[in-house]
Amino acid sequence: MINILVYGDSLAWGIIPGTRERLDFKDRWPGFMQNALQSNHKKVRVIENCLNGRRTACDDPFLEGRKGINGIQQIIEMHSPLDLIMLALGTNDFQSMHDFNAWHSAQGLRSMIQKMISSPVEPSMKIPPILIVVPPMIDTPTGSIAPKFKGGASKMSGLSEEYKRVSEDLNCHYFDCGLVTKSSEVDGIHLDKYQHHIVGEALAEAVSKIID
Repeated sequence: MINILVYGDSLAWGIIPGTRERLDFKDRWPGFMQNALQSNHKKVRVIENCLNGRRTACDDPFLEGRKGINGIQQIIEMHSPLDLIMLALGTNDFQSMHDFNAWHSAQGLRSMIQKMISSPVEPSMKIPPILIVVPPMIDTPTGSIAPKFKGGASKMSGLSEEYKRVSEDLNCHYFDCGLVTKSSEVDGIHLDKYQHHIVGEALAEAVSKIID
C-alpha cells in the first residue's frame, strides 16, 4: 500500500464556496486523486490532514492552531511510513491581517520543509519525497470572506515563481494548480466541485510519476 499524506488548508479540505459545507471525499481533490490512482491499478491510501485557515508559518490572530509549521514533525511521525507528502498551503498567508507578499510566504514554506525533512521518524523509516502544491491565484474575493482576503490578489502575485524556487533549492516536486484551473467564481478563493475534479485528475498524473 502506498501512503500519501496531504497537509493542506480549506482548498484541500473541500469547503464548498459560499458556504460552510464540505464536499464529499470522492469530490474533493485528495479523494478524487486517490480514486483516479486506484482506477489505474495503484494501491494508494490518501491521508488527509487539512484545516481551514491554515497558514505556512504565521498565526491566525483570531483562531488557534492555524500555524502550519507547528506540529508538522509529529504529524509525519504519526503517519509514517509514508511514500509521499503533499504540501498544499499558501492562500491564507495573504489574508488581510498579514502584511505578506509571495516571498514571505515562500520563506514560511521553506521553514516548514526544513522541519519536515528533519522529522524524528523511526530508524527503519525515511522521510518521503515532498510535492509542493501551489494554490490558484486569489481572484476578487466575494461574500462573507471578502474582508478577510481584501488585497490578497496583489499580495499573492508571484507565488508560483517563489514556490518553484523553494522546490528547486530543497529538491522537492512541484505542481502549480493555477496551470489547470482558477479560483471559484463564487467566492474568488476556493474551488468548485468541478475544479476539484480537474485538480485531482492532474495531480493523480503528477503523483503517478513520482510513486512509480
